[in-house]
Amino acid sequence: MKKTNVIKNKSLSHVTTFSMMIIGLAITACLLFSFVGCKTNTSTNKQDSSLITLKVQKTGDDFEALTNVAFPGNGDMWVLEQAGKIWIIRNGKRLDAPLMDMTGKIVKMHNGYEERGLLGIAFHPQFKINKKFYLFYSRPSSTFNHTGVVAEYKLTDNLPVDPDSGRIILTVDEPDGNHNGGCINFGPDGYLYVSLGDGGGQHDQHGDIGNGQNLNTLLGKILRIDIDTADSYKIPADNPFAGKANVRPEIWAYGFRNPYRFSFDKVSGQLFAGDVGQDLWEEVDIVKKGANYGWRIMEGTHCHNLKNIPDSSCDTSGITMPIDEYSHTIGISVIGGYVYNGNQLPALKSKYIFADWSGPVFYLQQSGDKWLRGNIKLQNIPDNLKITGINEDENGELYFLTNPDTGPGNKKSAIYKIVSEATNSKTNITTSEKTNPDIAEGKELIAKSNCLSCHKPTVKLIGPSFQDIAKQYPATDTNNDFLIEKIIKGGSGNWGPVAMSPHADLAAPDVKKMVAYILSVK
Repeated sequence: MKKTNVIKNKSLSHVTTFSMMIIGLAITACLLFSFVGCKTNTSTNKQDSSLITLKVQKTGDDFEALTNVAFPGNGDMWVLEQAGKIWIIRNGKRLDAPLMDMTGKIVKMHNGYEERGLLGIAFHPQFKINKKFYLFYSRPSSTFNHTGVVAEYKLTDNLPVDPDSGRIILTVDEPDGNHNGGCINFGPDGYLYVSLGDGGGQHDQHGDIGNGQNLNTLLGKILRIDIDTADSYKIPADNPFAGKANVRPEIWAYGFRNPYRFSFDKVSGQLFAGDVGQDLWEEVDIVKKGANYGWRIMEGTHCHNLKNIPDSSCDTSGITMPIDEYSHTIGISVIGGYVYNGNQLPALKSKYIFADWSGPVFYLQQSGDKWLRGNIKLQNIPDNLKITGINEDENGELYFLTNPDTGPGNKKSAIYKIVSEATNSKTNITTSEKTNPDIAEGKELIAKSNCLSCHKPTVKLIGPSFQDIAKQYPATDTNNDFLIEKIIKGGSGNWGPVAMSPHADLAAPDVKKMVAYILSVK
């Protein structure tokens, strides 16, 4: 495999504050108090022309807190449990003994809610020859909350794999128990990419600028390293910060809060990442060399501050914006997914499939220089499951990992494979959206108008009544003007399930585009 020249790695050193946050309490508080930025809404409009309905089939169950599955290319599925065991599913059945047991290497798990553990796995590009695979796990630390570890192991004929046989590649001290990232993947260039969260706690209150913006720490970053060396790793010479003073050369991109899952599109080579937000916004990014994705300056496309107050005063120069964001009226923790490149589901081709931990599933479809978000409904799956991961097999087919609880402590986690498209699924962007840019942009503006309910709880969402509006008002100039006035000024009327509150802070040109979409939906 061709690679550029490399330079030697520098030592790892981080000094950050130590604290502990139990996010499960925050989630409980959301349910009890419904404060701004925590309310979730997983309902889907059944008449939404962007809805795709998919049938899934259970391919494994009775696991404890699944974090990942991987496919070595021989028909097997390797299944990772958060507490440290790796199982094999072969011909649809789990083997009796685990492939590997890392529980002795990993921090003691908290039942109920836990973000640490065995989080990531990647096969070497030459796995079929060298049998090397890589794990990301959380080990105990006497100084910090824990230490994130990337280690290399080798599959042998003598199973189980010895957990003490690993070669340590990378260690990163973590001041808190949350925001660990933990995703590892080989890119099309043959280098290993590693995601790390901002060190945990809330609002990245680590130092003057936060870890996300601090280029002297690996926390809050996506890294790129060369592991094909006798040393721990080397730095690719074309890394964006290689050879620069006072910057960690491992960094590929920065400004992340918790990039829990990322993946490469097998066709375009683009790196897609879901970055988990703080209290208001979740985002999806296309990650590029040397780019800054904004945290803690920004949360999504919005200025961030400790009080979650709407603000436009932050300096956004040099920040790369997400390709999509959604508010906490829709979900609370994005789970990055994959661009679908399989052959069983033509309706998903080239769409980016991702989810929220609380249950909703989405896709992004590129339209010009924009990405339009649609909803996915899964059939044959129980309600109220948490989605803990999405994975791709060697044929490009997709799997969802689920847990009925918020972490370890039960053996009810399951794996579901997407097997077919339901017959009533409506899959494509409408013709009117393709031919009229205002309609496509209006749809996007509507999706992003959830910020009104985030920041101004007295303002009702206009989204739930769009379909009713479309049925009741033909697309005429009179109705167009009437709807624009109603959206901006508010007032009662035949608006379906809700009356309109004023949206005076929306610009009239934007409202016109929103109305164009409203009247195009039939």
